[in-house]
Amino acid sequence: MKLFKSLLVAPATLGLLAPMSVSANDLNLTEVSGYSSSEEIQSISEFLPELAVTNSRVDGLEARLNDFEAGSFSTTTAASFSVDAVFGAVDGAVPFVDAEGNDVVVGEAASFDYQFNIGLTTSFTGEDSLDIAIDNGSAAPNASGIAMGFDTGTGLTVDGVTYTFPLGAATMVVGDSTDISATFTGACAYSSFTDYMGNCGTGNSVGVGGAGVTATMGYAFDSGFSLAGGISSPQSAIMTEESADIFALEAAYTADTYGVALAYATNDGAADDETTYWGLNASYTPENTSFPSISAGYETEDDGTDASGYFVGLTWSEVGPGSVSLGAGTTGNFGDDETETLIYEAAYSYPVNDGMTITPGVFITEVDGGDDLTGILVKTSFSF
Repeated sequence: MKLFKSLLVAPATLGLLAPMSVSANDLNLTEVSGYSSSEEIQSISEFLPELAVTNSRVDGLEARLNDFEAGSFSTTTAASFSVDAVFGAVDGAVPFVDAEGNDVVVGEAASFDYQFNIGLTTSFTGEDSLDIAIDNGSAAPNASGIAMGFDTGTGLTVDGVTYTFPLGAATMVVGDSTDISATFTGACAYSSFTDYMGNCGTGNSVGVGGAGVTATMGYAFDSGFSLAGGISSPQSAIMTEESADIFALEAAYTADTYGVALAYATNDGAADDETTYWGLNASYTPENTSFPSISAGYETEDDGTDASGYFVGLTWSEVGPGSVSLGAGTTGNFGDDETETLIYEAAYSYPVNDGMTITPGVFITEVDGGDDLTGILVKTSFSF
């Protein structure tokens, strides 16, 4: 890049400096030397008008170089990168459904999984944001990948394109492959180790995703209250009778030491039955860091039959150089006639440096009609 810039700038520089050599021949150096310092300072521009022209040309060259530098890369665009890698083993047979819908069982073996993410962010006004997510990850149905919910696909894929902008005093987010909950406040203070514990077990409501094209808006009041809502529809059939559209609303309150969020979401199911969710999560964080923060979540599901699930977790934010998390909850929403299965997890997360965090952990998952799964994993996260 530096060589390319030099090749561009050199001819322009020679062209601007060439008239300077001609002007130097016209200078009366004898008369210049006869001036006192004060006279020279006061009258040099009048005695040598060529210097003023030269200064102007140098300023023009500098401006051109500045324009070239500014145009090389956008000063409003930032890129972030992250890599997550997990090595571990699960004791027990892990059921898995592959991309073709085939039932696969992963045996007892150690496995390695990873995901790589790129985030590009550009602002045009200083208040808006155009965000592009690009990712890939291990595609094999490994046990650790199932537990961590990693991205799959060996090729880089654009995973989402969103534009965030102010709409009055509210915040609006529109885009493709975007969650409706992008503008939700939520109240879960628990950082999950396994994918099951995400959003304090309210991933269908407070953490509702999207069906494709999404528009969502949130408004935060000065008092700590916030309201948000959105709608999402498949790209190929937006808001039609054949499309499975999702609509969701959330109300939340956040204070210094506690928060609570209530959300409603409905998926019309297109040709299938409509499914509605209600979710409630809350957290309390004591001012004394010797005590853990407490997070809890409860979600109901109605698709013609009622089902529900729950979660509770504790987090000690300062244990040595890192933090400790303990959580327990259901592996989903279960009806009265279903056998409820639970998952338990414990993890310790500590930063090695500003860009690297290591999290060893263990989880136990109950399996209906089979042996429980016990997994021991070590997750390493890089951000740069």
